[in-house]
Amino acid sequence: MSYQDKVLTCADCGTQFVFSANEQAFYAERGFTNEPKRCGPCRQNRKASRGGGSSYSSGGYGGNGGDAYSSGGGGYSSGGGGGGGGYGGQRELHSVTCSSCGGEAKVPFVPRGDRPVYCSDCFSQQRGGGGGGGYSRSGRY
Repeated sequence: MSYQDKVLTCADCGTQFVFSANEQAFYAERGFTNEPKRCGPCRQNRKASRGGGSSYSSGGYGGNGGDAYSSGGGGYSSGGGGGGGGYGGQRELHSVTCSSCGGEAKVPFVPRGDRPVYCSDCFSQQRGGGGGGGYSRSGRY
């Protein structure tokens, strides 16, 4: 298919920018059906304000104040989160009661009820003390 350059208007700053034939071919090759809505500089600014270009943070969820985590298989890591997720905004936090101390905790997931949920302090005690039994990283049980 033959593509021709198109002039589009940026949704953020209102300036006109060129959606080149090469860019259109790239979009079509990747299966993208929508044209870009932002000019290059506005795309870069938006990407930077979201914490990078990745949709996933590189260290699990970081320990952010009152956040809490679920114990058990996989769960969430309390070590060094890599910024916010790439889904375009603040994550929704849910209030729960800590299974250990009974205090209020805010968690970034909807608790299912089949696993205990801990506040940040109790979670780090559970993880740090090797509590909970089961699998350890050394491969021993």
